[in-house]
Amino acid sequence: MASQTTPDAVTLGFVIPVYNEEATLHTLYREICEVLSRNHLDAFTICFVDDGSNDHSWARIQELCKQDPAHCMALRFRRNFGKADALQAGFEQVNADYIFTLDADLQDNPEEIPAFLEKIQTGFDLVSGWKQVRHDPLSKTLPSKVFNALARSISGLPLHDFNCGYKLYRKNVVDNIRLYGELHRFTPILANAEGFTVAELPVQHRPRRHGYSKYGSKRFLKGALDLITVVVLTRYLRRPSHIFGGFGALAGFCGFMILAWLSFDKIAMGATIGGRPLFFLGILLMLLGAQLVSLGLVAELIIRSSSPHSTLARISERSANAIPSSEHETIVHK
Repeated sequence: MASQTTPDAVTLGFVIPVYNEEATLHTLYREICEVLSRNHLDAFTICFVDDGSNDHSWARIQELCKQDPAHCMALRFRRNFGKADALQAGFEQVNADYIFTLDADLQDNPEEIPAFLEKIQTGFDLVSGWKQVRHDPLSKTLPSKVFNALARSISGLPLHDFNCGYKLYRKNVVDNIRLYGELHRFTPILANAEGFTVAELPVQHRPRRHGYSKYGSKRFLKGALDLITVVVLTRYLRRPSHIFGGFGALAGFCGFMILAWLSFDKIAMGATIGGRPLFFLGILLMLLGAQLVSLGLVAELIIRSSSPHSTLARISERSANAIPSSEHETIVHK
């Protein structure tokens, strides 16, 4: 478990993806600063990541950076690459003990910041928001409930709201996960797979006052496909032969049983099997099984020979006489 940081020594980072939110940025900045000032949290950085906005969002962000260069920074994508890429860019830019992520549309309330900090300082590595009462139409809330139930069932992580963008991370969490595609929805699952502790905190979900939702019905299909990706990444990334070999063994077994039955039918009953579709299906399944098993073995060889991943990245604490990561890697490569 990560070591706790005392409130007096805390440095905070805020990563805020922005896509066509020109009307909300100054208000969001002011609300964050007011909450931090009341709680005597002066060491903070707000990183706005403009994800290819086509309104005046970038101009508003530049105004904030000129107004408060000590606390504001900004990144701008050439086009809209998606929320996961925006978050990843912000994670790579911000250096702080704790890093918040929240949306720029004012539906996430900065007044929750102290509650997040209090929760994470009890020993957790990631605190995820839970929008218990959502101010969204049924067309968004119902599919979201189905999606969350599916993610909860597959991952085994008992969270109610995986998709809430309001989260707080320890720095070493964001350093050990990589976001792309739609994986920003699954950061609790990715962090949990790396051994980090995850908690959930009920948060207020404010009605949208400006702009419109940037997510349509397609996001649920994308989310379902990315959930499969997450399962593969978290369970089988370092043992691909288990998933390929499992399907291969199943296909091969079915093919073997089909051919065994047809062989019995021919020998004992004298039936003609050469032109039967079942005969070709059995052969196809046997070949498919052999190919999948072979693919799994090749994937294992590739991972073992070329993966730069070090298990030292998973260490949360070490004794005084343990070799630091950099020295250990030097010794290994001599």
